[in-house]
Amino acid sequence: MSQKDIPHILNHKNYNEHSVFLPENLLREARRQKDLGDCKVPEICVLDPDGDLATYLITKGAIRSNCWACYHSSLYTFELDGTEIGIIPFVVGAPYAVLVAEQLFVSGCGLLVSVTSAGILTRTGSNKRFALLTESIRDEGTSYHYLPKDHSSTLSQDILKVLDDASTSSAALWIHAKSWTTDAPYRETQTAISRMQEMGVLCVEMEASALYAFAKAKSKKVVCFAHLTNTMAQNEGDFEKGEHFGSIETLELIREVMKKMMPVNRQSDEHQV
Repeated sequence: MSQKDIPHILNHKNYNEHSVFLPENLLREARRQKDLGDCKVPEICVLDPDGDLATYLITKGAIRSNCWACYHSSLYTFELDGTEIGIIPFVVGAPYAVLVAEQLFVSGCGLLVSVTSAGILTRTGSNKRFALLTESIRDEGTSYHYLPKDHSSTLSQDILKVLDDASTSSAALWIHAKSWTTDAPYRETQTAISRMQEMGVLCVEMEASALYAFAKAKSKKVVCFAHLTNTMAQNEGDFEKGEHFGSIETLELIREVMKKMMPVNRQSDEHQV
């Protein structure tokens, strides 16, 4: 294949070259324009694409952060078992999710958890509502700016080992799964769905493959979960998430991840000191 025949999104990439446009520089100017102090966001942050959890937490006293200088989103903070956590609602799609993730990690975040609604492609026989995404098919554009096309987009093996204990018991909140990340939800054709099913894909969502590519390229801690809520509106009454639009269950999920991951983060920080 000649250079001119390579799709533009795969062309002219040097994965070892630094970007000219840096998130820390953007945030520096945003803080200047908004007259914000140079403070840090919480160590654990959550992406909430549906916005249901953030909406629920705001009614329970979550506060909008003045440490978050992003032009395009708002970060709220709340306490869970004595730990401050940040949450950003409505971060839908791969480009937006990675834009926010880049800015979070230069603002003090050490662990990013994404919990997104997902369409079920393959029935598992399990009644668990959450899937820990261990791999995501790269059917979006953002990941190709972070990893070459022949690289898979996967959860860090170190993180998987830490979380694995929680997913082996019958009381676990999640199962392991492979997802399909698309940036065109209304082009989920039967041909594409059938191909994904052949590849062992459980569900379809819009952020995970790009977030994992970013995490691998930048050596950041990112965990993506799918909240298995729908069958792409193929049945009436679809998209039901549970009490308070799934917020109670999602908080339990975050609590479980926090219990598993926080000792890892603290040991890492102590080692760095």
